[in-house]
Amino acid sequence: MKRILFVILSLFALTIQAQTEAPVESTDTVANQIRFGYLSYEAALKSMPEYEATLDSVARLREAYQKEIQRVEDDFNQKYELFLEGQKEFPKTILLKRQNELKALMQHNIEFKAQAREELKKAEVDVFIPLKQRLNGVLATIAKEYRFALVINTDANACPFIDPTMGMDIQQMVEDYLK
Repeated sequence: MKRILFVILSLFALTIQAQTEAPVESTDTVANQIRFGYLSYEAALKSMPEYEATLDSVARLREAYQKEIQRVEDDFNQKYELFLEGQKEFPKTILLKRQNELKALMQHNIEFKAQAREELKKAEVDVFIPLKQRLNGVLATIAKEYRFALVINTDANACPFIDPTMGMDIQQMVEDYLK
């Protein structure tokens, strides 16, 4: 009886030992297989030759909207000054008509400014889409070539620590590909 109890306890101890050792082994194996690259996405984007031209096109668009907003404001101010100059001489009906015209013009100007802001914001996003697509393609090529499981964007201190034995700084490699 003592012998059977001893065998059972021995088997139980071996089973527990095997269960605690197996996950450590498989975790080490997985950790040794997972590799990744890391870079500042924003810095890579800014290193692209077409980045400055893209910024210039956004600046030109912003300037065009600003000029039109200024023109509309100047037009409104001119009409408002004419209204103020003549308001004492206008009959009541003309006075009300001009007041309504100014209110409508002001409302139209407010709507135009809001629409211009939205369109400019959308244009600023859309103009960078081709650059981001090209950068993402380069990242995919490098990831496949070096067999990375993933590429990490380190912008905004997203990754305060990266183990250099598992990851590779690909910043310069990406910038070289993009040129």
